Amino acid sequence: MAPSIPQPTELGQNHLHQESFAAAVVNGGLENTPVSDRSQKKDASAHPNGLPNKGDSESTLTVENLQDRDGERLTSIKLEIDGDPQKPVRTQTELISGRRAGANWEKSRIRWAPLNVPLKRRLQTLVVLGHTLSMALFLTIFFLLCSIPLFWPLLLPYTVYVLLSPAPHSGQLSHRSPFLRSLSLWSLFASYFPARLHRSAPLAPTRKYIFGYHPHGIISHGAFAAFATEAMGFSQLFPGITNTLLTLDSNFRIPLYRDYALAMGLASVSRESCENILSRGGPNGEGMGRAITIVVGGARESLDALPGSLRLVLKRRKGFVKLAIRTGADLVPVLAFGENELYNQLLPERHPAIHKFQLVVKKAMGFTIPLFHARGVFNYDVGLMPYRKRLNVVVGRPIKVVQQSQAKAVDEGYVDEIHRLYVAELERIWEEWKDTFAKDRTGELEIVE
Repeated sequence: MAPSIPQPTELGQNHLHQESFAAAVVNGGLENTPVSDRSQKKDASAHPNGLPNKGDSESTLTVENLQDRDGERLTSIKLEIDGDPQKPVRTQTELISGRRAGANWEKSRIRWAPLNVPLKRRLQTLVVLGHTLSMALFLTIFFLLCSIPLFWPLLLPYTVYVLLSPAPHSGQLSHRSPFLRSLSLWSLFASYFPARLHRSAPLAPTRKYIFGYHPHGIISHGAFAAFATEAMGFSQLFPGITNTLLTLDSNFRIPLYRDYALAMGLASVSRESCENILSRGGPNGEGMGRAITIVVGGARESLDALPGSLRLVLKRRKGFVKLAIRTGADLVPVLAFGENELYNQLLPERHPAIHKFQLVVKKAMGFTIPLFHARGVFNYDVGLMPYRKRLNVVVGRPIKVVQQSQAKAVDEGYVDEIHRLYVAELERIWEEWKDTFAKDRTGELEIVE
């Protein structure tokens, strides 16, 4: 019969450490083992179970909490190599591995779009991408056609026509296409953000108007959706009014793109174009029921288009006020909440040299290129696609303007008074709707320059 195995608590009573206790039990018990031999057995042959010598390995006795039919406990021996059962013995033939390929891809900072995106969102992205790259796409098509000699007899007179055509500033709007402006794909464009148009007061179709759009943002997506298409219901909110969004005259010198812009109802922002639109057409042939939309801050304001802020370049911008007085058009302030949130760009405070260079380009060429970024087609962090941020375009109350004779110089005092009323209406829109449409703002409305 196997010798009785003492309880683990006898370790403390007999003042034996784990190793001595294991050796004693294997040799027949504590009482038959001399004190000098309880800690270690030198001869492996003396062990009835054939345990190896301590020089070869160390053994640890484990008393399991299991019993057989005779009441005997299960006893097992753990072999420890170099004192650590988990650590393998290092040999001369051990392999040294390099880094694991692709180990950091799961930690990428770029958030990729999932594959199971609904079809509607994919179509929204496609339409916005097409509009964002429309100028580059039309230029690419034109140069491809130029590479085919068969089209040269057509392209040469067309190029001359593009350079000499008065359509962008004639005020006749003969190239305007209501069908193209009302296509359902523009509904996908507006719902991408999504964008909505809000009216503070109705506008009489027996007057003419100048809409001042603020802020410029990077690309003015809100202005295009609200005033160059019917996606946001401009004709329903302002029946009887034909609105024309104005852009740089140089855009109408780009082949193919100028035809697309004219069909969307865009026109040149030159003084000649503005006066022609507001003095021709309409029920009486004098521009009644017509309106133009000017992005007042221009390219300079685009450099201040930072998320959470609203800096409007407006203090010294009074040319549109003088235009309203000369043509007798009422001024209508428009504030687009969310326009500055569509892109990120380099901060002027952190990159002053780049900001100064952009200002030099603006002064020399009339436009500038903000160094911006947003999201991509297949990711949410890198690319030139605008973020999906809500756009709320609020049209303010009209400011009545009394027309002055164009033969006389415009009264500067009256210009300042109308400008003050215009700024006050913008501030009213901001104060009334900022807690609804600009909850995440980091600053208040600022009127600069």
